[in-house]
Amino acid sequence: MRSWSMGTGTALMAALVVGTLVSGCEQAKEAVNKGGDTPCSEFTAQDKDKQRVTVRKYLENDTKVTPTPDANGVDAAIAAIGLMCQAQANPDTPIRNADLTGILVPKK
Repeated sequence: MRSWSMGTGTALMAALVVGTLVSGCEQAKEAVNKGGDTPCSEFTAQDKDKQRVTVRKYLENDTKVTPTPDANGVDAAIAAIGLMCQAQANPDTPIRNADLTGILVPKK
């Protein structure tokens, strides 16, 4: 049986620190998410998973939609926001400017 040496303990500690830093970076990415303030240029550059996180944050924090839409509602909002971003001449337009009436909020 091999005993733990000082080098092995140090390597193990370094691995734990790196793992903690990597998971902390992922959490920091979530914290930086701007939700409805995300400009179209950033939104369209995001992958589908990141778009889903951005739209969910926007819907949870910036709209009065309750309960929070399910996956189909989020997908519909992503589609509406994507259409709005494609039609905008200004890439700095925030995604909150997308008209989600009728998708998530019934038309009056």
